[in-house]
Amino acid sequence: MVPDAAAVRPRVEGDREREILDAALTVLADTGYDRLTMDAVATEAKASKATLYRRWSSKPELVVEAICSHKEHPPVPDTGSLRGDLLAAHCGMGGLQDPRAVAIQAAVVTAMGRDPEFAATYRREFIGPKIARSREIFARAVARGEISPDLDLELISGALPGIVLHRIFLLGEEGTPALVERVIDQVILPAVTSR
Repeated sequence: MVPDAAAVRPRVEGDREREILDAALTVLADTGYDRLTMDAVATEAKASKATLYRRWSSKPELVVEAICSHKEHPPVPDTGSLRGDLLAAHCGMGGLQDPRAVAIQAAVVTAMGRDPEFAATYRREFIGPKIARSREIFARAVARGEISPDLDLELISGALPGIVLHRIFLLGEEGTPALVERVIDQVILPAVTSR
């Protein structure tokens, strides 16, 4: 019996995988999600389309992995206070001052409204873990007695990034650590401590 040709093809991994993921981000930033194609990524990466399909079965899978591969996943901060944890989690990672990062995020926001497969994959692989980290920060604050145990942690966990992204993409504000700190001090902390 002859083995399936797909089963014996080499897997894309290591440096070559990183090159392809970088190429996907370049195409995403330059053209947006709608015009990103596997052909365009293959051309940018100087690879064949078959090489891409050996590793990623669809455009959403490739794009989400490319985005996730360039984001750090440090341990959930534990500074001893809610404010300290929020600052450590949201101010040290940077990114939204970089024009390429902003272009990628804008493409993602557009894609989520147009491609249900992409939206589901992005929510599961990227947003889900971020919300879980945020929920852990707020749950720890509840355990320390800093905030009320009857807060809706599901609602509050996504509030900070939601407000920051709104100010950047809809109001045109620069995504600086100072913006994040203002939102923490003037919106998030008053909302969770006034109960």
